[in-house]
Amino acid sequence: MTEVAAEGAAATPAGNGEPLVFEQPLNERMRAYLRLDFLYSQGLFHAHSSSQWTSRAAITSLLDIIAIITRSDIRADVLKELERQMAVYTEFQRRPNIDVDRLQALVSNLSRLRTELLTADSSRLQPLRDSPFLAAIRHRSAIPGGTCDFDLPDLSYWLAQPNATRDQALSDWLALLRPLCDSIAELLWLTRQSGRVRSEVAANGVFHIAFDRGQPVQLLRVSVPAELGVFPEISGSHYRASVRFVSWQGLNERARQVETDVPFDLICCH
Repeated sequence: MTEVAAEGAAATPAGNGEPLVFEQPLNERMRAYLRLDFLYSQGLFHAHSSSQWTSRAAITSLLDIIAIITRSDIRADVLKELERQMAVYTEFQRRPNIDVDRLQALVSNLSRLRTELLTADSSRLQPLRDSPFLAAIRHRSAIPGGTCDFDLPDLSYWLAQPNATRDQALSDWLALLRPLCDSIAELLWLTRQSGRVRSEVAANGVFHIAFDRGQPVQLLRVSVPAELGVFPEISGSHYRASVRFVSWQGLNERARQVETDVPFDLICCH
């Protein structure tokens, strides 16, 4: 059974009085989706800033996305999942007491994303793979500090161009990834929406759960009050999982195992 490393959990920042939400993918596909969604959001954030440093960060996100999508056929997997979700929600429309208009809008959006992704075949990303400029940065990025000015004078020259020039290049590159990444964002939203909130208590900071083998769980979400000063370390597979709460000890000490009961909300997303 494949175990998912605890450090893979991602947290949603808390606002005023809002709980912290940590997510743990329980299969390879969900891990890839979450990583791509994270990197694309990060790339979009940095792409529209006037700083040369954020342009560097945007390129780093872009190169990480390219590395992930070239290792496996993510596009085919996303297309298959879009079609499956369309079939599921189309079937829902035949059930009584269903908001048909809302379901039709959902199916229509899935259909639009599928059409856009079908149109954007794998050759669409070839400019990203074939770019000598990006290839040089990718090669030097494997070396600590390898993208310094003296290592990559062409990158230094590009960074010295007007903001509008850099913004346009980054926008063009990210636009090539948009059909895939928008589809993944929608699939992640649907996955999160599939979960039901369960109030649980981790006795002495530890909680174990076994999932129904007939309905494998893809994503585990743990919501914990921010004021408790604790966070979960989650490990498991789509059949079972363990949640261990530890207390934050600052930046200079390791987090410590909680020895008291911890109330939290558990959301199992299929």
